[in-house]
Amino acid sequence: MRDPARFDVIVSTNMFGDILSDLTAELSGSLGLGGSLNAGAEHAMGQAAHGSAPDIAGQNKANPFSQVISAAMLLTWHGQRRALPAYLAAAKVIEQAMEATIAAGECTRDVGGSLGTRETGAALLKRL
Repeated sequence: MRDPARFDVIVSTNMFGDILSDLTAELSGSLGLGGSLNAGAEHAMGQAAHGSAPDIAGQNKANPFSQVISAAMLLTWHGQRRALPAYLAAAKVIEQAMEATIAAGECTRDVGGSLGTRETGAALLKRL
């Protein structure tokens, strides 16, 4: 936790991997910014590191960016594996739009904004 940049990959059991992913997401500013990619030799799946957040489901409170980051990670993974520059470019555009949305304060409360899930998604979509 003191120097996470020294690691490229950490291999762990499921439980400790879950704990580490939650901790690293908090280091970035919010669990709502924790993207995740489960990648195998031929297939990958992106998902929010925090799971489905059932405690706030349907309340328009969840930060959608963890899922958006996961989608960008999936595009990057696929683009690198298949040498598809358009996928890499799409991932970069998504990341830049998300950064701009947060910088403008058009985001959920956990990262300094005042918007709900739907409004944050709409602000991101406008930038995209």
